[in-house]
Amino acid sequence: MTALTNARPATTADLGGILRDAHDRHARVRIAGRGTWPARSAAIAPDAAVLDVSALDGILEYVPGDLTLTARAGTTIAELDAATAAHGQWCPLLPWGGDDGSLGATFSTATYGPCSAALGSPRDHAIGLEFVDGTGAIVRAGGRVVKNVAGFDLTRLLVGSWGTLGVITEVSVRLRARPVVDETWSVAIDGEASRARLEAFRRGPLAPLSIEELDGRALIRLGGNSALVAAARAIVKTLGDAEPRDAAVWTAFRASDPKPRGPLGGNTLSDALSQRVKKQFDPRHILNPGIMGEACA
Repeated sequence: MTALTNARPATTADLGGILRDAHDRHARVRIAGRGTWPARSAAIAPDAAVLDVSALDGILEYVPGDLTLTARAGTTIAELDAATAAHGQWCPLLPWGGDDGSLGATFSTATYGPCSAALGSPRDHAIGLEFVDGTGAIVRAGGRVVKNVAGFDLTRLLVGSWGTLGVITEVSVRLRARPVVDETWSVAIDGEASRARLEAFRRGPLAPLSIEELDGRALIRLGGNSALVAAARAIVKTLGDAEPRDAAVWTAFRASDPKPRGPLGGNTLSDALSQRVKKQFDPRHILNPGIMGEACA
């Protein structure tokens, strides 16, 4: 096997050329973004050369009236948040780890955050994407508008594939209006009865954006219009010893990265269907080899 020189492509065309060359030479590559999750790639074959895609960044198209935005994969979550905040909108990914990670990594790993149950996961927000497969071919799936659903299943296939089918270069997302009121409360957890009340609130008509347990208390994030949040706040105050918290607590909580993030189920490339899909997009197994638990000798 010929080693691939570490590369940092500036364009999708450059990336396609690099991967065509790697395919032809059977050279393994480790896909890297902003480098905020280094421990997650520990399973990748040690001889894989680094393919740094962080230069593929920037917002390409933002249509506030359609609640859609398209950005290159190296764009950070923080940049996405800043651009949409100016229009009272957001793409509420809020992934574990924080907002310094890239859009591509978040969608490639399908990393959700504490608000995913209420606001959706990366698969719920993606309406289209572009990627370069393991042969160097540039593929576009889905579209840039919500009504364009062509190739939607391919979009969902790439989200959460951990770079084993292709390198995501561009993502189109659906946005939401930001909550008019967004506030956080901390409630003491006092045994199973307390947890049962919190769970009933979570599933109720005034469900919060998130409930997470931290140090014997429940962090509760409320969001919506003034009337809805006022009604939800009244319920929170009946759940136990409640006190308001600064919103910054969520930033610190996400940075603690309390949830495991990684491909589930051991060798997820062991079944026949997965092997056929892998062969279609990465026939020589050069993309992030070993990350799914497969042998990469």
